[in-house]
Amino acid sequence: MTVFCLAELDGGAVADASLRALTVARGLAAGASTGLAAVVFCAKDLAMAPDLAAYGVGDVFAVSGVDGYAPQAWARVLAELLGGASSSPDISRHAVIAAGTERGNEVLAHLGAITGLPMAANCVAASAADGGGLEIVRQRWAGSLLEEAALDATAALLTVATEAVSPEPAPAPSPEGAVVHEVSAPASDADMVVRAVESPAGTGGASLATARVVVGGGRGVGSAEGFAPLEELAGLLGGVVGVSRVVTSEGWRPHSMQVGQTGTKITPDLYLACGISGAIQHFAGCAGAKHIIAINTDPSAPMMTRADYAIVGDLHAVLPALIKALRARVLAR
Repeated sequence: MTVFCLAELDGGAVADASLRALTVARGLAAGASTGLAAVVFCAKDLAMAPDLAAYGVGDVFAVSGVDGYAPQAWARVLAELLGGASSSPDISRHAVIAAGTERGNEVLAHLGAITGLPMAANCVAASAADGGGLEIVRQRWAGSLLEEAALDATAALLTVATEAVSPEPAPAPSPEGAVVHEVSAPASDADMVVRAVESPAGTGGASLATARVVVGGGRGVGSAEGFAPLEELAGLLGGVVGVSRVVTSEGWRPHSMQVGQTGTKITPDLYLACGISGAIQHFAGCAGAKHIIAINTDPSAPMMTRADYAIVGDLHAVLPALIKALRARVLAR
């Protein structure tokens, strides 16, 4: 009887969003007096095991046999690990938790379809109820309100809102560390029909939801070709590029890159917003950033007033100067 947490990777390390999910999962496991396990896919090595142990993980299931990201195959593995939990009437001791990223939501949706279990998304808290059920608190209406609910199922499937919970290591992790178990994926050819193989070049393998640095571009970039400096800057900083809604509406970049209420919510250490006015829908997606730097010619733009640091100027002049300085620093090392 275990609480499983899907741990996504960012360049070989545990993604920040997954550390936040682990924080919620650890609290649920402690309240239910059960164990906490992490499930890791596509790991070239297990250097992240000590980091997982620091968050209270007792067991790490390292899954092999799946090349790249295959949501249905990943869900099949989780279903196998969950095993006979769905037959137990006490759901407080069985759960699968993931970060509320694109991957986390997709994999748990597949897991719900495979097992017939309901899934609760965008949770910020979960605890065992006195009657043996599960009480959850989750975001609704893009985080503008919180809903308290009871999850009535034989096992809990939850995703954690990526920006709402701070990553907190366990106060007293086990000195023995986590026990690593090697698992072969039981995936069939049908489970591998949908599969994505991504190149980590320039991004450390990070997705928009898990990246520690995001360089955002808005209308001020001017065109699809205008994103070349943003891509180069993101590469130098080890980050990824995000965009505002108007950029996707113009067709300059795909919707998968959109930051905002109807896009992806991000929680990077740094968000560099270039030529973005900062409509409330966009800010709803980047408010979880630890630090925001805005570049805009309009000093009264909403993003400039909300940023930790604001640069009043043309991004087409500021970014080349910043890139030049970063290149010089790299060469000087």
